[in-house]
Amino acid sequence: MSKEINGIVKSWGEATVRKSIVRKKRANSTLMSVAHLVDDESAEEVGHVEKILPNGDFYTGLWLDGFPHGQGKYMWTDGCVYVGEWVRGSTLGKGRFSWPSGATFEGDFKSGNNMDGKGTYIGSSGDTYKGSWVMSLKHGEGTESYPNGDFYDGEWRKGLQNGHGRYQWNNGNQYIGQWKSGVFCGNGTMMWSNGNRYDGCWEEGLPKGNGTFRWVDGSFYVGVWSQDPNEQSGTYYPSSSSDSPMDWDPQNVYNVELSDCQICSSEKVSIFPSQKTLTGCGEEDHKPLQKKRTDGSGRPRWTSEDGRISSYSCDDAVGFHVGRKSGFSVMDDLAATARNSSARLRIKNPKRQGQTISKGHKNYELMLNLQLGIRHSVGRPAPTASLDLKSSAFDPKEKVWTRFPPEGSKHTPPHQSCEFRWKDYCPVVFRALRKLFKVDAADYMISICGNEALRELSSPGKSGSFFYLTNDDRYMIKTMKKAEAKVFMRMLPAYYKHVRAFENTLVTKFFGLHCVKLTGSAQKKVRFVIMGNLFCSQYAIHRRFDLKGSTFGRTTDKPESEIEPTTTLKDLDLNFIFRLQKSWFQEFCRQVDRDCDFLEQERIMDYSMLVGLHFKDTTSLGTVTPSRHSSASCFTPTDVDVGRPRLSGVDTDHIFVDPSRWIQLGVNMPARAEMTMRKSTSDIPQLVGDPTGEFYEIIIFFGIIDILQDYDISKKLEHAYKSFQYDPSSISAVDPRLYSKRFRDFVFRVFVDDN
Repeated sequence: MSKEINGIVKSWGEATVRKSIVRKKRANSTLMSVAHLVDDESAEEVGHVEKILPNGDFYTGLWLDGFPHGQGKYMWTDGCVYVGEWVRGSTLGKGRFSWPSGATFEGDFKSGNNMDGKGTYIGSSGDTYKGSWVMSLKHGEGTESYPNGDFYDGEWRKGLQNGHGRYQWNNGNQYIGQWKSGVFCGNGTMMWSNGNRYDGCWEEGLPKGNGTFRWVDGSFYVGVWSQDPNEQSGTYYPSSSSDSPMDWDPQNVYNVELSDCQICSSEKVSIFPSQKTLTGCGEEDHKPLQKKRTDGSGRPRWTSEDGRISSYSCDDAVGFHVGRKSGFSVMDDLAATARNSSARLRIKNPKRQGQTISKGHKNYELMLNLQLGIRHSVGRPAPTASLDLKSSAFDPKEKVWTRFPPEGSKHTPPHQSCEFRWKDYCPVVFRALRKLFKVDAADYMISICGNEALRELSSPGKSGSFFYLTNDDRYMIKTMKKAEAKVFMRMLPAYYKHVRAFENTLVTKFFGLHCVKLTGSAQKKVRFVIMGNLFCSQYAIHRRFDLKGSTFGRTTDKPESEIEPTTTLKDLDLNFIFRLQKSWFQEFCRQVDRDCDFLEQERIMDYSMLVGLHFKDTTSLGTVTPSRHSSASCFTPTDVDVGRPRLSGVDTDHIFVDPSRWIQLGVNMPARAEMTMRKSTSDIPQLVGDPTGEFYEIIIFFGIIDILQDYDISKKLEHAYKSFQYDPSSISAVDPRLYSKRFRDFVFRVFVDDN
C-alpha cells in the first residue's frame, strides 16, 4: 500500500460518507447520464464519499447505489490513478488516467473503461500521441512526437500508422504517403534533406514497383524497383550538368539512402484502463453496464454493430474507414441512430470503377501499344518546354509518326504486342500544357505506363467512345472519332491561350492527343486523348451528377435503392442546391462566365457541369446526417476574412505528393448541400426544386466536361427534328449562344452564395 493510502488510513481511520439526497428522472436509454437516473416516484442517494475498499484501493468522489457515479478519483494499490467522470462504475466522459511509470492519458473514455474518442497520451520516456482513439488503441487522425525528435502526422489503425501520413526524422528527411501496419506501403514520397527524393510504390517499408528517384541536379532514374537486383529494371536520365554521373546503381537506395530512415516504435501501454477492475463496488444486481472484452492477451477486441465480439480483423470490416464514425461500438451506433432519425439520405460504399485490362481482354494489345507510345513520347530527350509557343507548334501537320516493330528498333524497345505505328499530335504544345498544369513527366509515365494495367469503364459513352482509367485514378483516356480530333486541333490555340490566362479554369485539362495505327490488312486507327480525372481524391465520391440545364431525356429513372456511388445522375435527378462560401462563389461565377464565353466563341455546345459530392457526416450504417448549423460551419472566421480556406501543415506537405489534395476551385472544396423538393403539380418538369432547409456538410468537386462537340450540321438537324416534337428550350442540341445562356442560368441557380 502506498504512503498516500497509509496517510489516508491514519487520518480518516474508517471511511466517512457525506451523502446528499438528490431527486432525478430515470432515462429510458441504455446509457444514463448523472442527471437522468431516478424517476419522480423514487429517490436514490447520490453523494460524496471517501472510501477505502477491501483490497486497499481508494475512491473519493460522487457515489450512487454502490458505484462511482459522477466526478471522482480512484487510486489502485499498484499506483494507477483515474480522475474524471463515472457512470455506474464505468469511466465514461472526460478523464485522466496515470500509470506508476509516469505515463498519462487525458481525454475521452467510453465503451467499458476504454480510452475512446479524442485524447493525449504522454509516455514515460517523453513520446506524445495526440489524436483519436478507439477501444484504447490509436485509431483515426493523430500526431506522435518521439523522444529522439522524430514526428508523425497522419492516420492510424489499431495502434499502428495506417493510411496517409507524414513521418519526419530529426535529421530533416521526411516521408509522405501511404502506410500499412506501421510501415511504408503504397504510393509515397521520400524526401532527403540533401534535396534528393523518391516518388513511387513501396512495400514492407522499401521501394517496390514503379518509382522515380530524382537528384537535386535534375537527373532522374525511372523504372521498376526491387531489393532483388534481378527484378530491378529502369532507365537513368542524367542531367545536362557536367557534375551529373553518367551511370548509377539503384541498389544504392536500399544500401545507403535508406540506412538512416528507421521508424521509431511507440511506447507500449503497460496495462489498459479497461483491465483495471473495481473491487467491492456494487452488489450482485448492480453490475457495471459495460464489460471488458479481451482476446486472451489482455488487449481489447473489436465488437460488431450489435455488440457481439467480432473475429474479423480491421481490414475485414466492411463499411468502416478512418474519418467516419466507428461501426465497432454498439453504444455509438445507438446514439447515432437516435440523432439521425430524421435523416432521409442513405449512401452505399463506393466501389472501384472499371474492369482491369488483363491478358486475354480484347483491348489488351491496344493498351500495351498505348503505354509503349506514351513512354516513348514523354521519355525521349527534348528541350525544356517554354510556355511561349510559336504559331507553328499548333499546326495540325505538326505530328510525329514512329514505327514500333516487336523486335525493337534504334529508337523503340522490343515488345510483346503486334507491330504498330504511333502518332503524336502537336507534341510541343502538349508538353507545354503538362508543364502549365504542373504534371511531372516521370509521374505521368508511371501513372499511365507502369506495371499496373489500365481499367476500362463498363460501357462506352453516348458518343460511342470508350473510357479508360489509370490504376491510380489520376488520368482518364478517351477514344475519339476523327471529327472530334479535328475540332480539338482547330480549337487548340484558343484552348491553350484560355487555360494559360485562367489558372482556375473549370474546363477539362488535356495532357496529350495520340493515334495508334495497327499494321496489316485492317489498317485500323484509334485516336485517343488523355485528360485529368476530376474525381481523383482522398475523398470517396458518394454522388455524381452530369448537368446541362436541359430537361428532355435528362433523368436516369432509377429508384434510390438502385443508385450506386458510380451512377451518373442527370438534371432531373438533382435534389440539391450547392452553397459555396462567398469568396469562392464569386470566383466560381467569374470563372463560369469566362469558360462559357470561350466555348461560345469556339462554337462548342452540349458540354456539361460534372459534379461529385462527398458527404462528411456519414454513419457506419450509410446514413448521412443533416447539419445542425444554419450557416457554413466548414470555414473559420479567419478563412472568411481572407476569402480562401487555409491549409494545415500536413496539407501543405501533401501538395508535394498529390496536388489534387489541395483545395482549389472545383477540387476538394468544403461546401453545403441543401436538399430540394420538386413540385409534381405541373406538366412541365421543374428543373430546380424548392429548398427544404435540410443541409448536409460536403466536399464538392466540379468541372466542365465534353467540350469537343461543335454545332455542326448533324447537331443542327437534330435540333430541327426534335423541335417539331418537343419544346425547343428543353432539348440539348441548340445554338452555342443559346446553350451558353441556358447553361449559365441553370448553373447559377444550382450553385448559390452561402450567406
